[in-house]
Amino acid sequence: MDPKESMNPSRAEDNAAAESSKYDKLKLENQLCFPLYACSKEIIRRYKPFLSKLNLTYTQYITMMILWEERELSVKELGRRLFLDSGTLTPLLKKLEAKKYLTRTRDANDERNLIIRITKEGLDLREDALAVPDELRTCVKFTPEESKLLYKLLYSLLSGME
Repeated sequence: MDPKESMNPSRAEDNAAAESSKYDKLKLENQLCFPLYACSKEIIRRYKPFLSKLNLTYTQYITMMILWEERELSVKELGRRLFLDSGTLTPLLKKLEAKKYLTRTRDANDERNLIIRITKEGLDLREDALAVPDELRTCVKFTPEESKLLYKLLYSLLSGME
């Protein structure tokens, strides 16, 4: 083989390299969505043992967090705040109502709107839930500063998608 040929890649190698780089954007390692998905799934899995003590799923827990803060709001507003559609919310709210943590009633001014109100039992659950954030912190090895930065970046990403 001529030494000059070994120094210059062949046309086939050039084409293979170009073809490979063309598809680099489809590699899993180059996807922002994948680590977000995997982390979300893993964090929710880590919540499970703590929320099981409260007899709540993660989605029920974040719903209750909104209710502990607001006490009363429309299903539409709840869906907007949690990024959930009515098909997801309806069965979730029925289960929380069956547990006596909330009530659902039609808005007297506009019957199309369903209003959710926290009950005394729902408010009492907040005391038991106080330990959950601290328990989860033992699973996530971030400094408070790293947590705040990640929170800020993720909400910036979310707001850019609205």
